[in-house]
Amino acid sequence: MSVPKAYLKKNRKRRLEHGHPWVFPGEIEKIEGDPKGGDVVHIVNHVGHFLAKGFYNPRSQLIIRVVSYSVEQEIDQEMFHHKIEQAWKRRQWLVPEAKSCRVVHGEADFLPGLIIDKYDDILVVQILSLGIEIRRQWVYDALTKIFKPRGIYERSDVPVRKLEGLELREGFVNEPFDTKATVIENGIKISVDVAEGQKTGYFFDQRENRAALKPLIKGWGVKNGIELNEEGLPVDQNGKVIKNPFWDGAEVLDCFSHTGSFMLHSCLYGAKKVTCVDISDKAIEMARGNALLNGFLHRTEFIAANAFDYLREQVNAKRKWDIVILDPPAFAKNRQSIEGAVRGYKEINLQGMKLVRNQGILITASCSYHLSSARFFTMLQEAAADAHKVLRLVEFKRAGLDHPVLLGSEETDYLKFAIFEVFNR
Repeated sequence: MSVPKAYLKKNRKRRLEHGHPWVFPGEIEKIEGDPKGGDVVHIVNHVGHFLAKGFYNPRSQLIIRVVSYSVEQEIDQEMFHHKIEQAWKRRQWLVPEAKSCRVVHGEADFLPGLIIDKYDDILVVQILSLGIEIRRQWVYDALTKIFKPRGIYERSDVPVRKLEGLELREGFVNEPFDTKATVIENGIKISVDVAEGQKTGYFFDQRENRAALKPLIKGWGVKNGIELNEEGLPVDQNGKVIKNPFWDGAEVLDCFSHTGSFMLHSCLYGAKKVTCVDISDKAIEMARGNALLNGFLHRTEFIAANAFDYLREQVNAKRKWDIVILDPPAFAKNRQSIEGAVRGYKEINLQGMKLVRNQGILITASCSYHLSSARFFTMLQEAAADAHKVLRLVEFKRAGLDHPVLLGSEETDYLKFAIFEVFNR
Protein backbone atom coordinates (compact mmCIF):
# COMPACT_ATOMS: atom_id res chain seq x y z
CA MET A 1 0.00 0.00 0.00
CA SER A 2 1.43 3.37 -1.05
CA VAL A 3 2.05 6.00 1.64
CA PRO A 4 0.33 9.38 1.16
CA LYS A 5 2.66 12.17 0.05
CA ALA A 6 2.52 15.90 0.66
CA TYR A 7 4.29 17.82 -2.11
CA LEU A 8 5.68 21.17 -0.98
CA LYS A 9 5.66 24.23 -3.21
CA LYS A 10 8.72 25.02 -5.31
CA ASN A 11 9.08 28.66 -4.24
CA ARG A 12 8.35 28.25 -0.54
CA LYS A 13 10.77 29.28 2.20
CA ARG A 14 12.83 26.16 2.95
CA ARG A 15 12.08 26.06 6.66
CA LEU A 16 11.79 22.27 6.88
CA GLU A 17 15.26 21.76 5.35
CA HIS A 18 16.62 24.15 7.99
CA GLY A 19 15.25 22.04 10.83
CA HIS A 20 11.76 23.46 11.43
CA PRO A 21 9.38 20.65 12.51
CA TRP A 22 6.09 22.01 11.15
CA VAL A 23 4.46 22.29 7.73
CA PHE A 24 1.71 24.87 7.21
CA PRO A 25 -1.17 24.50 4.71
CA GLY A 26 0.13 27.32 2.52
CA GLU A 27 3.38 25.44 1.90
CA ILE A 28 1.67 22.42 0.33
CA GLU A 29 1.23 22.20 -3.44
CA LYS A 30 -0.75 18.94 -3.45
CA ILE A 31 -1.39 15.76 -1.47
CA GLU A 32 -1.29 12.35 -3.12
CA GLY A 33 -3.39 9.62 -1.55
CA ASP A 34 -6.20 10.06 0.93
CA PRO A 35 -4.65 10.51 4.40
CA LYS A 36 -6.93 10.73 7.43
CA GLY A 37 -6.27 12.88 10.46
CA GLY A 38 -3.41 11.39 12.51
CA ASP A 39 -2.00 9.35 9.62
CA VAL A 40 1.69 9.37 8.73
CA VAL A 41 2.50 11.11 5.44
CA HIS A 42 5.74 11.49 3.53
CA ILE A 43 6.77 15.11 3.04
CA VAL A 44 8.49 15.61 -0.32
CA ASN A 45 9.73 18.62 -2.24
CA HIS A 46 8.21 19.80 -5.54
CA VAL A 47 10.06 17.12 -7.55
CA GLY A 48 9.20 14.31 -5.12
CA HIS A 49 12.47 14.13 -3.16
CA PHE A 50 11.84 12.75 0.34
CA LEU A 51 12.33 15.22 3.20
CA ALA A 52 10.62 13.77 6.27
CA LYS A 53 7.71 11.80 7.72
CA GLY A 54 5.05 13.57 9.72
CA PHE A 55 1.66 13.33 11.40
CA TYR A 56 -1.13 14.78 9.27
CA ASN A 57 -4.01 16.82 10.65
CA PRO A 58 -6.18 18.71 8.13
CA ARG A 59 -8.04 20.49 10.97
CA SER A 60 -4.88 22.18 12.25
CA GLN A 61 -2.81 25.10 10.97
CA LEU A 62 0.12 22.81 11.80
CA ILE A 63 -1.11 20.47 9.11
CA ILE A 64 1.97 18.19 9.31
CA ARG A 65 4.31 17.72 12.27
CA VAL A 66 7.65 16.06 11.54
CA VAL A 67 8.27 12.82 13.46
CA SER A 68 11.22 11.35 11.50
CA TYR A 69 13.78 12.32 8.86
CA SER A 70 14.40 8.71 7.87
CA VAL A 71 12.47 7.12 5.02
CA GLU A 72 13.26 3.64 6.40
CA GLN A 73 12.12 4.25 9.99
CA GLU A 74 8.76 2.71 10.83
CA ILE A 75 6.44 4.89 12.91
CA ASP A 76 5.40 2.16 15.29
CA GLN A 77 5.29 1.28 18.98
CA GLU A 78 8.96 0.28 18.99
CA MET A 79 9.94 3.71 17.63
CA PHE A 80 7.97 5.46 20.39
CA HIS A 81 9.68 3.33 23.04
CA HIS A 82 13.10 4.04 21.54
CA LYS A 83 12.58 7.81 21.30
CA ILE A 84 11.32 8.11 24.87
CA GLU A 85 14.20 5.96 26.11
CA GLN A 86 16.73 8.09 24.20
CA ALA A 87 15.21 11.28 25.58
CA TRP A 88 15.54 9.96 29.14
CA LYS A 89 19.16 8.91 28.53
CA ARG A 90 19.90 12.44 27.33
CA ARG A 91 18.59 13.87 30.62
CA GLN A 92 20.59 11.36 32.64
CA TRP A 93 23.68 12.49 30.73
CA LEU A 94 23.12 16.25 31.00
CA VAL A 95 21.38 16.52 34.40
CA PRO A 96 22.53 13.35 36.17
CA GLU A 97 21.58 14.61 39.65
CA ALA A 98 17.95 15.27 38.71
CA LYS A 99 15.42 12.60 39.62
CA SER A 100 12.71 15.06 38.57
CA CYS A 101 12.87 16.82 35.20
CA ARG A 102 11.32 17.13 31.75
CA VAL A 103 11.83 13.81 29.99
CA VAL A 104 10.28 14.62 26.59
CA HIS A 105 10.03 18.14 25.20
CA GLY A 106 7.79 17.71 22.17
CA GLU A 107 9.23 18.61 18.79
CA ALA A 108 12.73 19.14 20.24
CA ASP A 109 12.77 15.41 21.14
CA PHE A 110 11.20 14.46 17.80
CA LEU A 111 7.88 13.47 19.37
CA PRO A 112 5.72 16.40 18.21
CA GLY A 113 3.09 17.54 20.67
CA LEU A 114 4.18 15.24 23.50
CA ILE A 115 5.32 16.54 26.89
CA ILE A 116 6.45 14.16 29.64
CA ASP A 117 7.56 15.43 33.05
CA LYS A 118 9.00 13.17 35.74
CA TYR A 119 8.36 13.97 39.41
CA ASP A 120 10.48 11.35 41.11
CA ASP A 121 8.28 8.24 40.72
CA ILE A 122 5.29 10.04 39.16
CA LEU A 123 5.00 10.81 35.44
CA VAL A 124 2.83 13.56 33.96
CA VAL A 125 1.87 13.44 30.30
CA GLN A 126 0.52 16.24 28.14
CA ILE A 127 -0.61 15.47 24.58
CA LEU A 128 -1.00 18.42 22.18
CA SER A 129 -1.22 16.79 18.75
CA LEU A 130 -3.62 14.43 16.98
CA GLY A 131 -0.78 12.15 15.81
CA ILE A 132 0.27 11.45 19.40
CA GLU A 133 -3.32 11.38 20.67
CA ILE A 134 -4.30 8.35 18.62
CA ARG A 135 -1.07 6.57 19.63
CA ARG A 136 -1.18 7.54 23.30
CA GLN A 137 -1.33 3.93 24.50
CA TRP A 138 2.09 3.41 22.93
CA VAL A 139 3.34 6.28 25.10
CA TYR A 140 1.85 4.83 28.28
CA ASP A 141 3.20 1.36 27.55
CA ALA A 142 6.69 2.75 26.97
CA LEU A 143 6.60 4.80 30.17
CA THR A 144 5.48 1.81 32.21
CA LYS A 145 8.31 -0.36 30.86
CA ILE A 146 11.08 2.27 31.06
CA PHE A 147 10.27 3.91 34.41
CA LYS A 148 7.95 1.54 36.31
CA PRO A 149 6.31 4.61 37.88
CA ARG A 150 4.11 4.82 40.94
CA GLY A 151 1.55 6.44 38.69
CA ILE A 152 0.91 8.33 35.45
CA TYR A 153 -1.29 11.41 35.36
CA GLU A 154 -2.48 13.12 32.17
CA ARG A 155 -2.71 16.92 31.98
CA SER A 156 -4.06 17.33 28.45
CA ASP A 157 -6.26 20.14 29.76
CA VAL A 158 -4.87 23.06 27.74
CA PRO A 159 -6.96 25.09 25.24
CA VAL A 160 -4.41 24.63 22.44
CA ARG A 161 -5.76 21.09 21.99
CA LYS A 162 -8.92 22.60 20.51
CA LEU A 163 -6.82 23.90 17.60
CA GLU A 164 -6.03 20.25 16.83
CA GLY A 165 -9.72 19.30 17.00
CA LEU A 166 -9.16 17.55 20.33
CA GLU A 167 -11.18 17.67 23.53
CA LEU A 168 -9.54 18.58 26.81
CA ARG A 169 -8.73 15.66 29.10
CA GLU A 170 -7.24 15.29 32.57
CA GLY A 171 -6.96 12.45 35.04
CA PHE A 172 -5.31 9.22 36.10
CA VAL A 173 -4.09 7.02 33.27
CA ASN A 174 -4.44 3.82 35.28
CA GLU A 175 -5.11 3.37 38.99
CA PRO A 176 -5.53 6.52 41.15
CA PHE A 177 -2.61 7.54 43.39
CA ASP A 178 -1.56 10.39 45.66
CA THR A 179 -0.76 13.22 43.23
CA LYS A 180 1.53 15.06 45.64
CA ALA A 181 5.27 14.66 45.10
CA THR A 182 8.45 16.18 46.50
CA VAL A 183 10.96 17.49 43.98
CA ILE A 184 14.59 17.90 45.05
CA GLU A 185 16.21 20.79 43.16
CA ASN A 186 19.66 22.15 43.98
CA GLY A 187 19.27 20.63 47.45
CA ILE A 188 15.86 22.20 48.10
CA LYS A 189 12.66 20.25 48.79
CA ILE A 190 9.68 21.47 46.77
CA SER A 191 6.19 20.06 47.29
CA VAL A 192 4.25 19.71 44.04
CA ASP A 193 0.72 18.56 43.26
CA VAL A 194 0.68 17.33 39.66
CA ALA A 195 -3.11 17.47 39.52
CA GLU A 196 -3.43 21.04 40.82
CA GLY A 197 -0.33 22.99 39.75
CA GLN A 198 0.03 25.07 36.61
CA LYS A 199 1.08 23.29 33.39
CA THR A 200 2.13 19.83 34.64
CA GLY A 201 2.65 20.96 38.24
CA TYR A 202 6.04 22.70 38.23
CA PHE A 203 8.39 24.66 35.96
CA PHE A 204 11.57 22.62 35.43
CA ASP A 205 12.82 24.97 32.71
CA GLN A 206 14.23 27.48 35.23
CA ARG A 207 16.36 25.00 37.23
CA GLU A 208 19.74 26.37 36.11
CA ASN A 209 18.43 29.94 36.20
CA ARG A 210 17.39 29.60 39.83
CA ALA A 211 20.87 28.29 40.66
CA ALA A 212 22.29 31.43 39.00
CA LEU A 213 21.08 33.41 42.05
CA LYS A 214 23.85 31.97 44.23
CA PRO A 215 26.57 34.62 43.69
CA LEU A 216 24.04 37.48 43.84
CA ILE A 217 22.51 37.00 47.28
CA LYS A 218 25.42 37.89 49.56
CA GLY A 219 27.29 41.20 50.04
CA TRP A 220 24.32 43.48 50.59
CA GLY A 221 24.92 44.27 54.25
CA VAL A 222 28.12 46.16 53.49
CA LYS A 223 26.50 47.88 50.49
CA ASN A 224 23.69 49.07 52.76
CA GLY A 225 26.00 50.57 55.40
CA ILE A 226 26.78 47.67 57.76
CA GLU A 227 30.43 47.35 58.81
CA LEU A 228 32.53 44.84 60.71
CA ASN A 229 33.98 46.08 64.03
CA GLU A 230 37.38 45.18 65.45
CA GLU A 231 36.02 41.89 66.75
CA GLY A 232 34.75 41.08 63.28
CA LEU A 233 31.08 41.50 64.29
CA PRO A 234 28.61 43.30 62.02
CA VAL A 235 27.48 46.68 63.35
CA ASP A 236 25.03 49.26 62.04
CA GLN A 237 25.77 52.95 61.53
CA ASN A 238 25.22 53.55 65.26
CA GLY A 239 27.76 50.88 66.22
CA LYS A 240 25.10 48.46 67.43
CA VAL A 241 25.93 44.78 66.88
CA ILE A 242 23.57 43.06 64.46
CA LYS A 243 22.57 39.60 65.64
CA ASN A 244 20.74 38.51 62.49
CA PRO A 245 22.95 35.77 60.97
CA PHE A 246 21.68 36.74 57.53
CA TRP A 247 22.67 40.42 57.89
CA ASP A 248 24.72 40.30 54.66
CA GLY A 249 21.94 38.75 52.60
CA ALA A 250 19.74 40.53 50.07
CA GLU A 251 16.22 41.76 50.63
CA VAL A 252 14.36 40.17 47.73
CA LEU A 253 10.99 40.83 46.07
CA ASP A 254 9.76 37.78 44.14
CA CYS A 255 6.75 38.58 41.94
CA PHE A 256 4.68 35.92 40.15
CA SER A 257 6.23 33.58 42.69
CA HIS A 258 4.00 30.56 41.92
CA THR A 259 5.06 27.85 44.41
CA GLY A 260 8.09 29.86 45.52
CA SER A 261 11.03 28.30 43.70
CA PHE A 262 12.99 31.56 43.35
CA MET A 263 12.17 32.44 46.96
CA LEU A 264 13.50 29.08 48.12
CA HIS A 265 16.76 29.49 46.22
CA SER A 266 17.17 33.04 47.53
CA CYS A 267 16.83 31.76 51.09
CA LEU A 268 19.13 28.81 50.42
CA TYR A 269 21.86 31.17 49.27
CA GLY A 270 21.49 33.47 52.29
CA ALA A 271 18.78 36.07 51.64
CA LYS A 272 17.89 38.26 54.62
CA LYS A 273 14.19 38.54 53.69
CA VAL A 274 12.08 37.48 50.70
CA THR A 275 8.65 38.89 49.86
CA CYS A 276 6.57 36.53 47.66
CA VAL A 277 3.72 37.94 45.57
CA ASP A 278 1.26 35.90 43.49
CA ILE A 279 -2.36 36.45 42.51
CA SER A 280 -3.27 32.83 43.36
CA ASP A 281 -4.16 32.08 46.98
CA LYS A 282 -3.37 28.41 46.32
CA ALA A 283 0.08 29.24 44.92
CA ILE A 284 0.81 31.43 47.94
CA GLU A 285 -0.33 28.65 50.25
CA MET A 286 2.00 26.16 48.51
CA ALA A 287 4.90 28.65 48.57
CA ARG A 288 4.43 29.14 52.31
CA GLY A 289 4.35 25.38 52.78
CA ASN A 290 7.58 25.02 50.81
CA ALA A 291 9.24 27.72 52.94
CA LEU A 292 8.18 25.81 56.06
CA LEU A 293 9.38 22.50 54.58
CA ASN A 294 12.88 23.94 54.10
CA GLY A 295 13.11 25.92 57.35
CA PHE A 296 12.90 29.33 55.65
CA LEU A 297 9.56 30.57 56.98
CA HIS A 298 11.09 33.13 59.37
CA ARG A 299 12.77 34.92 56.43
CA THR A 300 9.75 35.12 54.17
CA GLU A 301 6.46 36.94 53.78
CA PHE A 302 3.62 36.05 51.43
CA ILE A 303 1.17 38.37 49.72
CA ALA A 304 -1.74 37.26 47.55
CA ALA A 305 -2.16 40.18 45.16
CA ASN A 306 -2.20 41.22 41.52
CA ALA A 307 1.50 41.84 40.81
CA PHE A 308 0.77 44.81 38.52
CA ASP A 309 -1.16 46.57 41.30
CA TYR A 310 1.32 45.57 44.00
CA LEU A 311 4.32 46.91 42.08
CA ARG A 312 2.65 50.28 41.50
CA GLU A 313 1.57 50.51 45.14
CA GLN A 314 5.11 49.84 46.38
CA VAL A 315 6.55 52.44 44.00
CA ASN A 316 4.09 55.00 45.40
CA ALA A 317 5.09 53.93 48.91
CA LYS A 318 8.78 54.44 47.95
CA ARG A 319 9.71 50.86 48.98
CA LYS A 320 13.08 49.48 47.83
CA TRP A 321 14.64 46.02 47.56
CA ASP A 322 18.15 44.83 46.77
CA ILE A 323 16.89 42.29 44.24
CA VAL A 324 13.59 42.26 42.33
CA ILE A 325 12.57 39.06 40.51
CA LEU A 326 9.90 39.12 37.78
CA ASP A 327 8.95 35.70 36.38
CA PRO A 328 5.48 36.21 34.86
CA PRO A 329 3.38 33.72 32.89
CA ALA A 330 3.33 33.99 29.10
CA PHE A 331 1.55 37.24 28.21
CA ALA A 332 1.72 36.54 24.45
CA LYS A 333 -0.32 33.45 23.67
CA ASN A 334 -0.22 34.15 19.91
CA ARG A 335 1.21 36.63 17.40
CA GLN A 336 -1.95 38.74 17.52
CA SER A 337 -1.46 39.44 21.23
CA ILE A 338 2.22 40.42 21.03
CA GLU A 339 1.76 44.19 21.22
CA GLY A 340 -0.44 43.96 24.31
CA ALA A 341 2.03 41.50 25.82
CA VAL A 342 4.94 43.88 25.26
CA ARG A 343 3.01 46.63 27.05
CA GLY A 344 2.42 44.26 29.97
CA TYR A 345 6.07 43.21 30.15
CA LYS A 346 7.20 46.82 29.93
CA GLU A 347 4.85 47.88 32.73
CA ILE A 348 6.04 45.30 35.25
CA ASN A 349 9.69 45.85 34.39
CA LEU A 350 9.33 49.63 34.56
CA GLN A 351 7.83 49.42 38.04
CA GLY A 352 10.24 46.67 39.09
CA MET A 353 13.26 48.80 38.15
CA LYS A 354 11.93 51.65 40.27
CA LEU A 355 11.82 49.31 43.27
CA VAL A 356 15.47 48.26 42.95
CA ARG A 357 17.95 50.12 45.13
CA ASN A 358 20.71 51.92 43.22
CA GLN A 359 23.21 49.30 41.99
CA GLY A 360 20.78 46.55 42.94
CA ILE A 361 19.68 43.64 40.78
CA LEU A 362 16.72 43.11 38.44
CA ILE A 363 16.03 39.50 37.43
CA THR A 364 13.45 39.30 34.68
CA ALA A 365 12.08 36.57 32.42
CA SER A 366 9.63 35.91 29.61
CA CYS A 367 8.33 32.50 28.51
CA SER A 368 6.44 33.87 25.45
CA TYR A 369 8.13 32.42 22.36
CA HIS A 370 6.36 35.03 20.22
CA LEU A 371 8.47 37.65 22.03
CA SER A 372 11.94 37.35 20.50
CA SER A 373 15.11 37.94 22.49
CA ALA A 374 15.75 41.11 20.46
CA ARG A 375 12.26 42.47 21.22
CA PHE A 376 12.66 41.46 24.88
CA PHE A 377 15.86 43.53 25.20
CA THR A 378 14.32 46.47 23.31
CA MET A 379 11.36 46.45 25.70
CA LEU A 380 13.70 46.44 28.71
CA GLN A 381 15.73 49.29 27.24
CA GLU A 382 12.58 51.36 26.75
CA ALA A 383 11.40 50.59 30.29
CA ALA A 384 14.82 51.59 31.69
CA ALA A 385 14.70 54.89 29.80
CA ASP A 386 11.24 55.68 31.19
CA ALA A 387 12.35 54.69 34.72
CA HIS A 388 15.52 56.83 34.43
CA LYS A 389 17.69 53.75 34.98
CA VAL A 390 20.74 52.30 33.27
CA LEU A 391 20.94 48.49 33.00
CA ARG A 392 24.16 46.51 32.90
CA LEU A 393 23.79 42.87 31.89
CA VAL A 394 25.20 40.28 34.30
CA GLU A 395 23.92 37.17 32.53
CA PHE A 396 21.44 36.08 29.87
CA LYS A 397 20.15 32.51 29.93
CA ARG A 398 17.53 30.32 28.32
CA ALA A 399 15.63 27.21 29.36
CA GLY A 400 17.42 24.40 31.19
CA LEU A 401 19.28 21.46 29.71
CA ASP A 402 16.20 19.23 29.89
CA HIS A 403 14.38 21.64 27.53
CA PRO A 404 16.34 21.27 24.25
CA VAL A 405 16.20 23.86 21.47
CA LEU A 406 16.14 23.08 17.75
CA LEU A 407 18.23 25.66 15.94
CA GLY A 408 15.77 25.80 13.05
CA SER A 409 12.72 26.32 15.29
CA GLU A 410 12.40 29.59 17.17
CA GLU A 411 9.32 28.16 18.90
CA THR A 412 11.51 25.79 20.91
CA ASP A 413 13.68 28.74 22.05
CA TYR A 414 10.93 30.34 24.10
CA LEU A 415 12.44 31.28 27.49
CA LYS A 416 14.39 34.50 28.04
CA PHE A 417 16.03 35.03 31.45
CA ALA A 418 18.17 38.07 32.19
CA ILE A 419 20.01 39.39 35.24
CA PHE A 420 20.84 43.11 35.30
CA GLU A 421 22.54 45.56 37.61
CA VAL A 422 20.35 48.67 37.90
CA PHE A 423 21.89 52.15 38.16
CA ASN A 424 20.15 55.47 38.73
CA ARG A 425 20.65 58.21 36.17
